[in-house]
Amino acid sequence: MVVIDVVGLTPALLPHMPNLRAVGERGFRAELGTVLPAVTCSVQSTFLTGLTPARHGIVGNGWYFRDLGEVHLWRQHNRLVQGEKLWETARRADPGHRSANICWWYAMGASTDITVTPRPIYHADGRKSPDAYVRPPALHDDLVAELGEFPLFQYWGPTAALRSSEWIVGAARRVLASDRPDLLLVYVPHLDYDLQRFGPDSPQAVQAARDVDRAVAPLLVDAHEAGATVVALSEYGITPARRPVDVNRALRRAGLLEVHAQAGMEYLDPWTSRAFAVADHQVAHVYVRDPADLARTRAVVAELAGVDEVLDRDAQARFGLDHERAGELVAVAEPDAWFTYYYWLDDDRAPDFARGVEIHRKPGYDPAELFFDPADRLVKARAGLNLVRKKVGLRYAMRTVPLDPSPVRGSHGRLPDRPEDGPVLLCSTPHAPEAVERDGRLPATAVRDLLLSLHHPPRRP
Repeated sequence: MVVIDVVGLTPALLPHMPNLRAVGERGFRAELGTVLPAVTCSVQSTFLTGLTPARHGIVGNGWYFRDLGEVHLWRQHNRLVQGEKLWETARRADPGHRSANICWWYAMGASTDITVTPRPIYHADGRKSPDAYVRPPALHDDLVAELGEFPLFQYWGPTAALRSSEWIVGAARRVLASDRPDLLLVYVPHLDYDLQRFGPDSPQAVQAARDVDRAVAPLLVDAHEAGATVVALSEYGITPARRPVDVNRALRRAGLLEVHAQAGMEYLDPWTSRAFAVADHQVAHVYVRDPADLARTRAVVAELAGVDEVLDRDAQARFGLDHERAGELVAVAEPDAWFTYYYWLDDDRAPDFARGVEIHRKPGYDPAELFFDPADRLVKARAGLNLVRKKVGLRYAMRTVPLDPSPVRGSHGRLPDRPEDGPVLLCSTPHAPEAVERDGRLPATAVRDLLLSLHHPPRRP
């Protein structure tokens, strides 16, 4: 079985994607229910465990680690995901079962037989070089020899492009041809980029859909020739969004969020803040230290333009989000809005990492990292000069990212308001299971059992 996560795939984009569309035409197609928050780490973990975020613990792409007193996004260790994973269940039924993960999240430390996931080299002098973590180790050099180094700077940032998806597809084809695993998980990220940059209704979005379809076509051919069942699905749909909501700035003005200063720069101080938010697209986890501040914090967040609702623990339970890692409050944006992580009130006091691609240092998600700063006419020249400095072994800082979030045109995270803007599942098997046939819709929590049923079909009398 080959399971391809085409992030951002929606029914609205399928008319531009004939190769992927044909998978569902040969088999079946289903509307795919997602979870709150509809973000990569949460949804993928639900697909693989059959559990809601309240049970597997992945309440977003990151959260406040209360035991560390720090915000961390994009951690990679699989032990963070609570619950038995798809391949572990399959292995219990068939001890010889072999699985491969090509760039699905929380890959490091996973019990898959083959693993490929982005992992830069962090040099002792502070430089960062593109690379990937690969198991078994010998596969790393084989992939680099065949495909080149992992294109990290085309995987995220202002130069994010199709090349990273093409590399991932190439790695998946190599693993399928040489190892023939029973389960091959493949993550294709490209749609995420231009749909956030330009919006899902833009000409660039249509071109991105065509490009992704062309890129995955060779893998679909290989899978068909190998006799594999193909499942293509998505975690969420990206919808038009133009209104950034500065939730942390509101909390700071209300005297609830605190910062500390170093070298003229301000840093979020979660240890002393009475309340602060970890912004994650259209959802923000709001952590409130003292229950006595809950009512006031809720009022500050709820009155912000662009906030749809604020969920306390009881309301979180309705959405399967009431895990101890979640914020005491969870804010959900209106359909055309999204949350920034910004907490400084003067751009001259912003930390140096705010102007760079720093997914592990920022205490929240920053889609502005997809853009070169339009206010700096020399930004690309400066970036090129820094690459020269890197190649000769000098330290450098990429100050390319704007502090103005207005260029962002698409977002996700809230539950979809229309099926055509939500995720979809396509399967090459011609007969849909009963769970799909009832209403043409499959909840995200049912994906794991669907894959197991397709992978190990019941014996027929």
